[in-house]
Amino acid sequence: MPSTPYQQLKQYLVNNISVDDEQLAAFCKKFRHKTTKRNEVLLQAGDVCPYIYFVNSGCLRIYMLDVNGKESTRFLVTEGRFGTAFPSFNLQEPSLAAIQSIEPSDVLYISHYDFNQLLDTFPGWEHLYRIGLEKDYIASIKRIESLITMDARQRYQLLMETNPALIQKLPSKIIADYLGVSQETLSRLKSKK
Repeated sequence: MPSTPYQQLKQYLVNNISVDDEQLAAFCKKFRHKTTKRNEVLLQAGDVCPYIYFVNSGCLRIYMLDVNGKESTRFLVTEGRFGTAFPSFNLQEPSLAAIQSIEPSDVLYISHYDFNQLLDTFPGWEHLYRIGLEKDYIASIKRIESLITMDARQRYQLLMETNPALIQKLPSKIIADYLGVSQETLSRLKSKK
């Protein structure tokens, strides 16, 4: 566990851009720290998303409900990553998605205003943010493509290859939803391994 709640964020910056201690302190000062409970909802669908989160530990889920109340996981935000209900956060409009802490999590969060202020004033941050957006966009496209072109076994195998820790740490219900399969299908896939 990092010595301070900001240590992992500092390391993320140091690993990706040139930054000194004074700049790190000024950057981190814009973030607030929060420890979440299991299944804590950080954003209700219909509300405007005020924050973007950096996950120190745990996992956040961005999900939607259909008209029948069935959940659909859009994105999982794991340790060392940023995440939010992006359309709502960026446009400051009501969100179709909700954000939930799937497990007890340690997160940092920053307001829309402060985040944009950092983009305008912090050297290298805009570039780093763009790279992160590109990676997340590509991952989203690949996930959509997998849901269209792969069967359940292939999607499960892909997740096993790219992020096996998710399968170990998250509830089967969430993994099944993320893969677009029933819990029964997920159980069969797990038993074949």
